Amino acid sequence: MARVKVALPDTFSFTTEIPVRITDLNYGGHLGNDALLGLLHEARVHFLRSLGLENDYDPVSKLGLIMVDAAVEYKGEAFHGDVLHIKMAAADPNKYGFDVVYHVHNQAGKEVARAKTGMLCFDYNIRKLRLLPEALAAQVA
Repeated sequence: MARVKVALPDTFSFTTEIPVRITDLNYGGHLGNDALLGLLHEARVHFLRSLGLENDYDPVSKLGLIMVDAAVEYKGEAFHGDVLHIKMAAADPNKYGFDVVYHVHNQAGKEVARAKTGMLCFDYNIRKLRLLPEALAAQVA
């Protein structure tokens, strides 16, 4: 079976730090794969705020971003008390959305994961894809 490989961009436009909580651990005593996706979601909200969006959904217009795929390449363990340094960049913009690429390290610089999530603009009123607004498209280009 072919393994997932996440291509990293040359530069990242945003970095955030998120601690590993005790509830993020699995039975092996390290960061669980399901918890990592939750932490990446939190990091993505931080990234979107840096672009001027409150989060990935506007309750007034009901226009938002919907995650359509995720790929994670696990590189090392993280433990309770670690502080994850998550670098992010937008990549591969298209008329409906873009990818968010993540590079995750612990506080000592050890690589924990690489990930990518595909984000598309979605109109929750009509439950269909919408063109990515020009202002956001310009920011992620």
